[in-house]
Parts: sequence; C-alpha cells; structure tokens
Amino acid sequence: MSDFKTKNLRVLLFIPLFVSIAMACSLFSPDSQEVTTDTLESQQVIVEPTQPAQEVVPLQDSPIAQQDVPISDLIQQENNLIDLYSRVNPSVVNITTYQQSQNDMLPNSQGSGFVYDMEGHIVTNAHVVHGSDQIDVSFADGTVASADIVGEDLHSDLAVLEVSNMPEGTQPVQLGSMSDVLVGQTVIAIGNPFGYNGTLTRGIVSGIGRTIPALTSFSIPQAIQTDASINPGNSGGPLLNLNGQVIGVNAQIQTDGFSQSNQGVGFAIPVSIVKRVVPALIDNGEINWAWLGVAGGDLTRDIAEAMNMASQSGAYLSSIIENGPADEAGLQGNRGEDTNRGRRIPTGGDVIVAINGQQIQSFDDLLNYIALNSSPGDEVNLTIFRDGKTIDVRLVLGTRPDSLQNFIEP
Repeated sequence: MSDFKTKNLRVLLFIPLFVSIAMACSLFSPDSQEVTTDTLESQQVIVEPTQPAQEVVPLQDSPIAQQDVPISDLIQQENNLIDLYSRVNPSVVNITTYQQSQNDMLPNSQGSGFVYDMEGHIVTNAHVVHGSDQIDVSFADGTVASADIVGEDLHSDLAVLEVSNMPEGTQPVQLGSMSDVLVGQTVIAIGNPFGYNGTLTRGIVSGIGRTIPALTSFSIPQAIQTDASINPGNSGGPLLNLNGQVIGVNAQIQTDGFSQSNQGVGFAIPVSIVKRVVPALIDNGEINWAWLGVAGGDLTRDIAEAMNMASQSGAYLSSIIENGPADEAGLQGNRGEDTNRGRRIPTGGDVIVAINGQQIQSFDDLLNYIALNSSPGDEVNLTIFRDGKTIDVRLVLGTRPDSLQNFIEP
C-alpha cells in the first residue's frame, strides 16, 4: 500500500453487457477508485563539455534519417507477426459471463483469456468472472464450451477456469520470464476488445516495476506498462513477446476520467505473479499471500534530509496497520511533521533499508520481496533506520487479509 494518489483513473478491461447489473457491482465506477502511483523525483543532469562544439545537422539531412529500412526486413517483420498470430490466436479465448436476474440468465460481462495447459485450464482476470453464475468460453474456431471457476484471487486479479473439451489441436500458450522483459521491447496483445474476437495489436514495453491497484485494499507489484492498444474486452488476454510467450495478463488502462478507452497507458499483471498464483489456484483453489502490515512510499530527498539520513534509498513507513505483523514487532509509522524549504515533510517513521540482507531501494522493492519471495509464517529480518541509527528487527509474516476494514475499524 502507498499514500501517494493521483486524480487519474484505472479502468478494468472487461465489457459490462448487462448495464444495470454491472453498475450495481460497481466494478469500475470512477467515483469509487483510488489509484496508487509512484512519486517521481526530478533529476538534474550536468553535462561538462569535453570537445569543441560541432555543427548541428538538420534531421532531414542526417545520414540516419536517410537510411531506409529494406523492404525485405519489413516483409520479414510482417511474416513474423502473421506466424505468431497463427500460432497463438487459437489458444486465446473470448469469455462471456452470465448472471441470474429473477427467472432469466442474462449476459453480464465479456473479456479474454488464454489456454494454460492441456487439462483445459484457462487463465483470465478475476474481475472478468467474479460473481458470475454461468461462463461460456468461445474459441477461435467458433467452438463454445461451458466453464467452471477453479479458483480466483482478488489480490492479484487472476482467475483459472476449466473447460471439459477444447478444440482439437489447441495448445497452451508458453509463459515467458520477467527477467527477459525490457523497456522498449516490442510486445503483442491478442484479445477481444469491444467484442471483436481475435484482435492483435502491437506496441512496446513502456515501463516495468509499476504498482497497480488490485480488487482489494492491496496492490499488485511488478506490473508491465505498455502502449499496445488494449481496451475493454482485452481483460485476461495475453501480452506476448515476439516469441509468442506470455509476459503479462492485460488488466487495466489509465484514463483521464472522461474516457474508458485506450490512451496509450495500459497495464498487464506480470508473468512472475502468474507463475506464482495460477498453480496454487489449480491445486488449492486459492493462494495465501504473506503480509507485513504497513503503508508508505519511497524515501524522498526531503524526508531523508529531515531524518538526517545520508542515503536516499529505502521504503518509508507512513503508518503501521494495528494488530498486524509489523505492529506486533514494534515498527513505527510517522509521528510528526517537519518543514523543509517550505514543504511539509512527515517524520518519525521507520525506513526499511534491507530485508534478509537484500537492499531495499524503494517501497516497490519491499512489495516485490514480500509478494514474490515470502510466504505466511516466514520469519524475516528487517534492517531499518530509526532515530539516527540502524537497527535490525525480526518478525513473522502474517497472512494477508481479504480486507483491512477489520484492522482499521473496531
């Protein structure tokens, strides 16, 4: 969790088909969402001249601008996309959910998904299927099969469905690795935006390590930001690298509050989370997440100066959840306020600088470690900065609750 918010909104990428039910569910009501974002610190870059100034060449006269891409290369790129689509699209499905309304079973929402294994398991977003009474899965060849929910996890917004029969020749989509995901690489999205089945769009990885809101009070770490065009109906579909491997599950787009269509900032749940959650949902129908019980953000320069810290790296704890693991271990949130250059700065909170010897540069680093490297009941050693000195605190991680309401209210 973080205290930093923005006025922009996140839209979940599913299509409500029965408007009165969708509004009653309030799954993406703009008035009810608060978005957690990273704070950005401006950086000053000083360039020292080491060579005499050179003549500036107009862009149109630059040799680089005059280099045309050989038509053979363009044709090869085109053929690669055509081949990728022919291989992967048969394993991308259209999901339609239904909900009971009096005596009728009415269409409720529509989204996307992809085949995970040969046992008929389909991965999608939890927000696509949550609360559904019936689910239909449509394959690229027109086959429609009824599906059951094997398990869903609102904390990661992932769900697994199961169908008894898949079209002959349908293959699972291969999972990639987050270690291979780089900003600037080309990515492909396949899904069903606005109900247009089997739509392919292309873009790049615009950012990695983003933190996006889950369907609970918590956040999803390590999300992938992309400018690939994804819109309502793409929810649950795969974000792919050029090898046709899943690197993320398309889930949200950022909007200005006036539109619910793509504006070039979309988010996918990372494959690292998929690899952790999906097997647990198949085996147990659920997954238990480790929980520290803190809220905060990155350690900023102003906070570091106010606390007389030499370093500006760490996770600043603004508040501690009462009766949570951190509270029981004696961790402290901010207890006051200072003024630095006319700015109000929270002070007194602990700064986590390492966990089990691994350095923590930001609050996202802390979220990533707890989510991806820890389990409930694990004992961890936190290295924290408090009152001008560094100390170690050992604590036992708890199990993340479904809601923080019971921890905040009596």
